[in-house]
Amino acid sequence: MPHNLSIVLITPEIPTNTGSIGRLCLATNSTLHLVDPLGFEIDDKRVKRAGLDYWKYLKIVRHKHLEAFFDSLPPKTPTVFFSTKAKKSVFEKKFKKGSYLIFGSETKGLEEELLKNFSKNIFQIPQYDDRVRSLNLANAASIVVYEAIRQLGP
Repeated sequence: MPHNLSIVLITPEIPTNTGSIGRLCLATNSTLHLVDPLGFEIDDKRVKRAGLDYWKYLKIVRHKHLEAFFDSLPPKTPTVFFSTKAKKSVFEKKFKKGSYLIFGSETKGLEEELLKNFSKNIFQIPQYDDRVRSLNLANAASIVVYEAIRQLGP
């Protein structure tokens, strides 16, 4: 796994998004990190259905809360946050191997404290019509992970 990417979902709320992102992680040889509380049970049939029979092969790490996630990171781990509130585009980001691609929940996004503490490392996916509030979380994760792989190589 040359790129060694991880996708981090902080308090995801919609099981089908998490299932789809799980499938994305398996397809891209990435690790899925889930930060509790989740808005569903991990054995929810909707999660499994979206991930189909791939779920059992997925590299998945659960964290009891956000602090536990950050405590688990080795020093100098590259972390990249994504928010519609960011000023910089994902296409401006130079990804590093081993990056953790961090997304907030579907309805709330990233907490204000994270936006403040990591302001230099928060990026958005450009949208060209103001009527669209945001992209679906699974779509956003797909765009970001494939942009990182495009830069780093498969």
